[in-house]
Amino acid sequence: MLIARYTRHLLSLVVLCWSTMAFAQSGGVTGKLIDADTEEPLIGANVLIVENSRGAATDLDGSFTISGLSYGTYTLRVSFLGYESMDKTVVVDGPTVNLGSIKLVSAGIMKDAVVVSGSRTAEKITETPATIEVISRQDIEQLPSFNPGELMARIKGVDFIRSGVAGTGINIRGFNSNFNAKNLQMTDGRYSTLIATGLPFGPLNTVIKEDIEQVEIILGPNAALYGPNAHNGLVHTITKDPRTSEGLTLVAGGGTQSTLSTRGRYAAVINDMLAFKVTGEYTRGEEFDFVDSVYIDRDGQPGKEGYEEFGLDNTFTFVRGEAAMYITPKQGNDIILSYGGSNSNYLAPTNVGRNMIKDWQIHYLQGRFVSDRFFAQVYHTWSITDSTYALDERTKQYYRLLDSGMTPAEAAGPASYASGALFQDNSRRWNAEAQYNNEFGPVKFVVGAQFQRDMANSLGTYLLDENADDYIIVNQYGAYGQLDFEISKQFKLVGAFRGDMHQAYGFNFVPKVGAVYNTGDHSVRLTYGQGIAAPTILNLYGHLFNGLILGNAEGFTLVDGTVVERQRVEKISSTEIGYIGKLTDKVVVDANAYYNISRDFLSPLTVIGIATQWGNTPIQDVQRGYAGLGGLVASYVNFGRFATYGTDIGITVKPTDEITLRGQYSFFGYNIDETDLENDFDGNGEVNILDILVNAPNNKASLAINYDNGRLFGSLFTRWVEAYDYFSSYQIAAATQDLTYRGVPVVADARSADTWNYGPLGGFVNVDLGVGYHINDQFSASAQVTNLFNARVREFTASPFIGRLIGGELKYTLKPKR
Repeated sequence: MLIARYTRHLLSLVVLCWSTMAFAQSGGVTGKLIDADTEEPLIGANVLIVENSRGAATDLDGSFTISGLSYGTYTLRVSFLGYESMDKTVVVDGPTVNLGSIKLVSAGIMKDAVVVSGSRTAEKITETPATIEVISRQDIEQLPSFNPGELMARIKGVDFIRSGVAGTGINIRGFNSNFNAKNLQMTDGRYSTLIATGLPFGPLNTVIKEDIEQVEIILGPNAALYGPNAHNGLVHTITKDPRTSEGLTLVAGGGTQSTLSTRGRYAAVINDMLAFKVTGEYTRGEEFDFVDSVYIDRDGQPGKEGYEEFGLDNTFTFVRGEAAMYITPKQGNDIILSYGGSNSNYLAPTNVGRNMIKDWQIHYLQGRFVSDRFFAQVYHTWSITDSTYALDERTKQYYRLLDSGMTPAEAAGPASYASGALFQDNSRRWNAEAQYNNEFGPVKFVVGAQFQRDMANSLGTYLLDENADDYIIVNQYGAYGQLDFEISKQFKLVGAFRGDMHQAYGFNFVPKVGAVYNTGDHSVRLTYGQGIAAPTILNLYGHLFNGLILGNAEGFTLVDGTVVERQRVEKISSTEIGYIGKLTDKVVVDANAYYNISRDFLSPLTVIGIATQWGNTPIQDVQRGYAGLGGLVASYVNFGRFATYGTDIGITVKPTDEITLRGQYSFFGYNIDETDLENDFDGNGEVNILDILVNAPNNKASLAINYDNGRLFGSLFTRWVEAYDYFSSYQIAAATQDLTYRGVPVVADARSADTWNYGPLGGFVNVDLGVGYHINDQFSASAQVTNLFNARVREFTASPFIGRLIGGELKYTLKPKR
C-alpha cells in the first residue's frame, strides 16, 4: 500500500510538471513556402527551429506550423532540394506568429544535398572528399513498393542485383559473389551486418520505408573512417527525426505474386525535452516459380538428373518494427534511445545453392549522445534462428536416405539435416564508439575510437563452436581521425587515417588523403585512399557440411607437408578524381574516374586438399566428419595482385520545373599480369578469368524521366546491363568457352557441377514505370510496373528469372494540428 501511495504521488508530480511545461510552451510559428519566381507552393520542404530541432514539412499548399515553443527568439531554417537554404530570425511573442509567404530562390539543379558519411560530419556533397550518391526522402516517398532497395538500381556506379520479389542487393566496382561482405551497410551510424558472416542485413533489416530520411552510398573504399569491409563501398541509411516528421502515416499495398504489405509510423513531440517515434510492418508474398536443380550421384552412378529442391517454400513474410525516444536535457544535446526487431522468412541465394531462411530474427538496442562537438554510442545486436537450412544439402541428404532404404516420411524428418543442412544462430555483438570534432581557424578535425566484440554462436551447426554456451569471441579496437585544412574559401586539403587491432588477423593501418576545389557551381576532388576487406568469422572459424568446409584462422598442413597460410586481410589502394558541375541552370554533370590496385585477394571457397593439421591441431580433432571425409578440406586463402579501373558519368537535365531527366553510364575494367603465377588461384599453371572472378559487367547505363508537379508524380526508368560471366563456388552463369571450372567444361544452358548454367547474367534492357497522385493532404495513391515489357531478366545465380511485377499503394498521412 505504501509503495502504491508513493507511486500515485510520483505520477501526479510528473503530470503536474509536464502540464506546467506544456502551458509555458504555448507559442508557435506558421507560414507558407513558395517559389520566388513562380510563387507556386513548395510541397514537402523542411522547416526547422535550429535551437531545439523541432520542425515540420510543408503540406500541399506549402504551409507549415511549428508549435509548442516558449516565448523567445529563434532561428528558422528552411531547406528544399533544388533551392537555396534560408535562415530567418523569428521572435515568438504570442500564441501563433504568422510569417506569411517565404520565398525560396531556385538553386537550379546543382547537387547541394547535405551528407554525413563522407567525413562523419555534416557537409555539402560538393565539399566531401568521397564519391557519394544520395537517395533522397522524396525518391523514397514516391516509390510504390515496400522495398526501398529497388532504388539502388538508379544509382550510377552500382551493380544492382535482384534475386526475387523481395531480395535486392548491390555490389560496387567488381568482384561480386553470392557471399559478398565487402560493402558495409550501416543504419544511423550502426553496423547493420550479420555477426558471423559479415553479410548486410538486406531483407532482415528492421527499418520500414516510411522512416527513411535518406540513403547515402559511398562508391569505393572508405575504410579510413569506417574500418574493415568499407572496402568496395558503404551504404548508410539515415532514419527520420521525429521532431521534424511528426504525425501518423499508414500504408496499404499489394500486387502480383500475392504480395501484401501494411506499414505504419507515428511520431510526436511531447515538448522541448521529449519526442518519440514507433514503426511497424507486415509484408508477405510469393516468389517467382523457380526450382534450382540439384544434381546428385545416386546408387554409385554420376548424377545426370536434376532433382527439385527438397523443402522449398516459395512464400516470404517480413515482420519488422522500431521505436525511438529523443531526449533533450539541454539545448544542443540529444540522447537517443532506440530498439528495432524483425522476423523474416524468405529464399536467399548462396554460392552453394539457396538457403531457406526460417524465422530469422534480428534485434538491436542503441543509445546515442549527440552534440555539436561530441558523439558517443553503444549498441547491442542479436541474430537468432533455429530452423534455417540449405536447400541444396538437404536435398542431397534426403535422396541419400531414400537410397539407404528409408521411407519418404523418415527421410524428410530430422535425419534430412544430419549432413549439415541446418543453420542455427544465436550470435551477439557489442559496439561502442566515441567521437570529438572541433575547428581552429581554417582547420577542422574529427577523431574517434571504436570497440567491437563479436560473440558468434551457431549451436554447433556451421561454426567451430560446440553448443549454446560455446561462443567464438573476437575483439577488435579501432581509432580514426580526419583533418580538413581550408587553404581558401574554394580549396581545402583532407587527410584521414585509421588503425585497427583485430584479435585474429592483427594490426592494420589505413590512410587517406584528398583535395577538394569548390567554386559553388563546380567542384573537383582528387583522392587517394586505402582499404581492407577482413575475413569474416565464417571465413576464419567456419565448419560446414560436417567439416568439408573449414575456416582458415590457423592455416593448414597438408598430407604432403605443404603449409597453407592462414587467411589475412585483402588490401586495396585507390586513386580517384571526381567532378560535379553546373554547366547551365538546367544541366549538371557528375563524373568520376578511378584506378585501384588489389593484393592479397580474399579467395572464394576452394579445395585445399587432404589436411593433417589445422594450425597445431590434428585435423581429426577439428573436422567432425573426419571418418567420411578423411581430412579433405575446402577453405579460403589469399592470392594475387591486379588492377581495376573505371568511370561513372551522370548527366541531369531539368527542362522545366516539373520534369527531370537523368542519364548515367558506368565502365569497369581490369588488368592482371598473366605471367605472375601468384595470380594463379586455381593452380592449373595459367592465369585467366577463372582466377580473379571479376563478376561484373564492363558496361551499364540507365535513363530516367521523372515528373512531379506537386500533386501528380511519376517516373519512367530504363536500365541496360551488358552480359557478363559470373562464377561463385558451385554457382556459374557464363557463356560457352574453352575453359574448365571445378572440373567441368564451361557450357551455357547445360549442367555445371551440382547446378545448371543458364548462361551469362545481364544482357537485358529493363523498363520500370511508376505513377502517383496526391489526392489531398491526407491521401495519396501510387502504382508501379517493374519490368514493363516482361523481358527475360536474370540478375543473380541461384535466383529465378525476374518477370513483370505490378504493385500499388494507398497512403494516409495525418499531421498534428496545433
